Amino acid sequence: MVCCRAHFFFGAALCALALSGVSLFGQEKPDSPEPKVQASSQDATSSTASQTATQTAKKDSEAKDEVPKRIFWIIPNFMTTNDQPENKGPLTPQQKFNIAWHQFWDESAHFGNIIQAGISQAADGIPHYGEGWGAFGERYLAQEGDQFTGSFLIYGILPTMLHQDPRYFRRGRGSALSRIAYAASRVLIARTDSGKTTFNASQVFGQLGQAGISLSYYAKQDRDVHGLLVGWAVNQTYNVGWNQLKEFTPDLNALIRRHSKKKLQVPADPRATQPATDTN
Repeated sequence: MVCCRAHFFFGAALCALALSGVSLFGQEKPDSPEPKVQASSQDATSSTASQTATQTAKKDSEAKDEVPKRIFWIIPNFMTTNDQPENKGPLTPQQKFNIAWHQFWDESAHFGNIIQAGISQAADGIPHYGEGWGAFGERYLAQEGDQFTGSFLIYGILPTMLHQDPRYFRRGRGSALSRIAYAASRVLIARTDSGKTTFNASQVFGQLGQAGISLSYYAKQDRDVHGLLVGWAVNQTYNVGWNQLKEFTPDLNALIRRHSKKKLQVPADPRATQPATDTN
């Protein structure tokens, strides 16, 4: 596109030079309408280019919206970053384990585990825990155990061993459907430390490993391979929805900020633009 515009303006310049040469060595003639048409064409091209540049700048700004460290002020989101060149460098093992640690230790994660344990208690999830505060405590500790093993397997241990990048790279641009499909596909697709796409073994096998370890502290009656596979499949489905939140929450936050700024703007006084009337 840039090359075409360059050729257009170069051709226009040559035409202008040729016309000026003819006017110098020839007789005077009435102004030709052709240069005006050409100028109009140039103006239209410039206007189109300006609109395209504005749209591109808007999309670029949307792709760089601030990524919150906590979604809805509760859910930890330390593994998400915008898919921009400055964020594509490989992470060191220390950085990967740092993400894993914050994903587990952040206070919002523990609060979320309390909520999940409460929901499980109310719905009688893993029923062999029973009812009462003791059963609630066991459910909460089980959630904490899942949080710990999942965080370190998915974001620390396996990414380091397999040389994969554990982060979710938010696209932030394109149609809504393309972004929804992209976010869903990241459950199975990851990036290597060198930036190439690969099978998301850290996520898939990390959650399978976490589900296997959880059998050591779940109620004895619920320690079976069927329950393990069902829990793993449910978690994979959950990750599809979780990725949608990672992809679109920054858009929602940016929309709220823009709306708040508009509300804070002082409306112009219409009397200031009215012409003064003669009182004489």
